[in-house]
Amino acid sequence: MANIKVTKLPDAEPHPRHVAIGTFDGVHRGHQVVIDEADTVLTFEPHPLAILHPAALPKMIMPFEVKRDVIEGLGVGELVVIPFDRKFAELPAEGFIEHVLIERLGAERVSVGENFRFGAKAQGDPRMLASRSEFETRVVALVEVDGETVSSTRIRALIAAGDMEGARHCLGAPFMVEGTVVGGDQRGRELGFPTANIVPDDRLAIPGHGVYAAFANGVPAAVNVGVRPTFDTGRGVLIESYLIDHEEDLYGSTLRVAFVKRLRGERRFSSVEELVAQMRTDVEDARQVCASFTDAS
Repeated sequence: MANIKVTKLPDAEPHPRHVAIGTFDGVHRGHQVVIDEADTVLTFEPHPLAILHPAALPKMIMPFEVKRDVIEGLGVGELVVIPFDRKFAELPAEGFIEHVLIERLGAERVSVGENFRFGAKAQGDPRMLASRSEFETRVVALVEVDGETVSSTRIRALIAAGDMEGARHCLGAPFMVEGTVVGGDQRGRELGFPTANIVPDDRLAIPGHGVYAAFANGVPAAVNVGVRPTFDTGRGVLIESYLIDHEEDLYGSTLRVAFVKRLRGERRFSSVEELVAQMRTDVEDARQVCASFTDAS
């Protein structure tokens, strides 16, 4: 259960705040610097592009619940959510400052990234914020990792390529997916490797097809992302987690999978026996990766 206070903007009570503002998709290392020392994070739900330009909306790196928990882990006490819609999108930049930051939130300090834009037609920028005397403005430069700017776009590409280490370096933590465990075709159980299955949300990024070492609800796991090409099931993509040395009925419960390393790509096997032999290898590889994993990223 999250301890962070989650407040919709219309319900927020004004009091002195240090507010960090952004969409914060992924809450990556650059976002974390913006959020540093803030007691309140102001964000948008849904992502503004979902309303303004749905065709341009990228896959989100994390669902709201995961974003909330990661922000809480940074020591933030309150998450204020703007229910973004067409009406809010028409609010001029000066109106955003006056009515949201000053009147509604009582901001005394505001932190944003250098590329942050706000207000109708994105006419507000950090310079406009810094010109106001009602609050102090902290503008954070873009952060680089391995000589390249950290961005949600870069992280999405790393995730799609199955580069979990690269994504972790940029995120500051393992990439995670979360979903409700659904019933499968019981094939894993028949093969001796019962799995907890998640149907991925089409709106969210998922790792490229393959087998991964991961932690599922904190338990070491071998995880397959894909369509199981050895069997002509006709079903779509599943995220199938085999929890190592752990038996629990997870149907209907929420499973959070933190990906550590890609072990191999997805491929078709010529026989069930060959598949089972490979699965045994995958499980041992995942066991070793998880045993040696430290959260230093």
